[in-house]
Amino acid sequence: MHARFHAPDLVTDGGVVELPPDEADHLGRVLRLRVGAEVRLFDGRGRERVGLVEKVERNRAVVRVTGEATPAAEASVSLVLAQAVLKGDAMDEVVRDSVMVGVSAIVPVLSARAEVDPGRLRASGRVDRWQRIALASVKQCGRAVLPRVHAPRTLDACLREFEAPRRYLLAEPRLFLTAPVGVRTLAAQPPPASALLLVGPEGGWTDEEVVLATLAGCTPITLGPRTLRAAAAALVGMTALQCVWGDLDPAAQG
Repeated sequence: MHARFHAPDLVTDGGVVELPPDEADHLGRVLRLRVGAEVRLFDGRGRERVGLVEKVERNRAVVRVTGEATPAAEASVSLVLAQAVLKGDAMDEVVRDSVMVGVSAIVPVLSARAEVDPGRLRASGRVDRWQRIALASVKQCGRAVLPRVHAPRTLDACLREFEAPRRYLLAEPRLFLTAPVGVRTLAAQPPPASALLLVGPEGGWTDEEVVLATLAGCTPITLGPRTLRAAAAALVGMTALQCVWGDLDPAAQG
């Protein structure tokens, strides 16, 4: 399998492209690739090309584009993950895994039970770290689209700013003000063009947040009676939705 590199300024066949410094460092210092090595380049917006390394210097690498390449297929439903910020490195895991299974964007949510200080979070550089993790996951899984990790915002702001034909609130197994529905019941509905999935923090959503989400048009959905780790809930929820929508069926992807 060829090494893959993010080249935002990807050109057409026959042209040359200089990799960003971090990608050049990965090519030359980490992977130790040399002139003549064949690599894959993707622009983060869906295009991918084959290229040959023409120059490798300290923090600099130049690649000549030689042909087309086919990236992994994108999910048929554009799914935005609104994840309540988790403590420690758990958010790193959520970002990596959700990008791997095809999320289109990630919105960190400042929920009532999230044990984070909003000011310190915004000043900590964690969003930049999450974006780098998203890029590493894209390179590993074969996608050519780089999902954006948005700046953290409140649940209310998230619901106001991110519209979608379908909105789902992942319900942990406890009593909710609005009874959640099973994911399989969604199979009776045609897949939407896009959707928003809200996943809560370690302590779960508060009743007030559930009311806010349902009034904003979110359907509470359940993954069953077992309590999942907060860092695993998004991955399981996304995978379940993709099963319902046919995204995990090779035949459905043509």
